[in-house]
Amino acid sequence: MNTWLNQYVKEQQAILDALPLAEIQKLIETFRNALLADRQIFVCGNGGSAANASHFITDLGKGASDKISRRFRCLTLNDNVAWLTALGNDYSYEDVFVGQLMNFARPGDLLFAMSVSGNSPNLVKAFQWAKEKGITTLALVGGKKGRLAELADQTLVIDSTHYGRVEDAHMMICHLICYAFMENPQLTQATA
Repeated sequence: MNTWLNQYVKEQQAILDALPLAEIQKLIETFRNALLADRQIFVCGNGGSAANASHFITDLGKGASDKISRRFRCLTLNDNVAWLTALGNDYSYEDVFVGQLMNFARPGDLLFAMSVSGNSPNLVKAFQWAKEKGITTLALVGGKKGRLAELADQTLVIDSTHYGRVEDAHMMICHLICYAFMENPQLTQATA
């Protein structure tokens, strides 16, 4: 077990060492621009990525917003179970995110998705709809990249197909985005 644990940690460290910091900085700038323009931010994912989406929105909507001079208008599309199941049951599982976006999203808003495969049909459909409506799309994906990487305005790839390692890296990127604002509140100034 010790050998396996050491190997797992070694491979996770290699992923963290390879994080594309310039791309993460671009994501932070995109979130900054959305904040300054008072845009709505929507986040979604499936499985572990859904949990990451919920965690991220908590950190952005409360943690980061508590430390800066204005508040992020943000929500996750994963957390209203009644709405998710109504859309999935009455339409299809592919519609669980786009069905919510149709009620809330406006041109210029932000849609941020996390997916290890990059091919989840419900995320792909939401991105296709968002692109048609002038909504900026951001994707965190794994090594397979998938359709989300093709559709997104900004894509950050973690070059691995291991779900645990990719989801851990995605969560670290989410923390970097949030803590950029928590620990650098001057980012909320229009001239920063």
